[in-house]
Amino acid sequence: MSGAVPKIRLRNVRKSFGEKLVLDGIDLDIMPGTSMVVIGGSGTGKSVLLKCILGLLEPDAGTIEIDGTDILVLPRHEQEAIRSRIGMLFQNGALFDSLSVWENVVFGLLAQSKISRSEGPKKAADFLAQVGLAASVGDLYPAELSGGMQKRVALARAIAATPDIMFFDEPTTGLDPIMGAVIDDLVVTCVKQLGSTAVAITHDIASARRIGDAAAMIHQGRIIWSGPANDLMDSGNPIVDQFTHGRREGPIQMELRR
Repeated sequence: MSGAVPKIRLRNVRKSFGEKLVLDGIDLDIMPGTSMVVIGGSGTGKSVLLKCILGLLEPDAGTIEIDGTDILVLPRHEQEAIRSRIGMLFQNGALFDSLSVWENVVFGLLAQSKISRSEGPKKAADFLAQVGLAASVGDLYPAELSGGMQKRVALARAIAATPDIMFFDEPTTGLDPIMGAVIDDLVVTCVKQLGSTAVAITHDIASARRIGDAAAMIHQGRIIWSGPANDLMDSGNPIVDQFTHGRREGPIQMELRR
């Protein structure tokens, strides 16, 4: 993959909210067809980073390239066209309570008139099957589903547009360890079937190691370490090691005491 253009390249991405500096010059390369997990403690800027790439927030400085094009300098309609190729699994599923499961799954396809409403249930059933759910689930409503089933439905919606980039925001939050492992396995399978590039943010180290080919850690608004996800437990970086092993004592706690 030497010389390949990164699918996503971030350079000196900065974002502040008032006097609070959240992203302090993020540099990160995510190669095509790989899964990158970004770890870090609560409030370290993981979600802000995703929102900047998605266009939900505008960085104060820096460049965000997708396939070698800096999307921040493009006209709005061209930015939206590029970002329409991104699928998103939100932290809490973000399903529409007033819509049935099948309507949730194909919501984007219906909104973009890519399918007719009469085609919706069958099309949704195909995507539900990919995440291990029966077609009959399509007639239920989100409130009738368990947390694990809601995550599966949200994943089915994320893959419905066959995106070439997929984002996962804390995919195992609120799930027991077994269901978390099931969702991680589905994420990996769906990403491989699509041939997508994936970015997941998480503080769940077991999940990070299951999902990721590569990993990076945000600390104090910067990427302080990146490498193979398999090296997360033995990174050689004292901050990363403290975080991944859940140790009370270490450089992170020393900063909290100041």
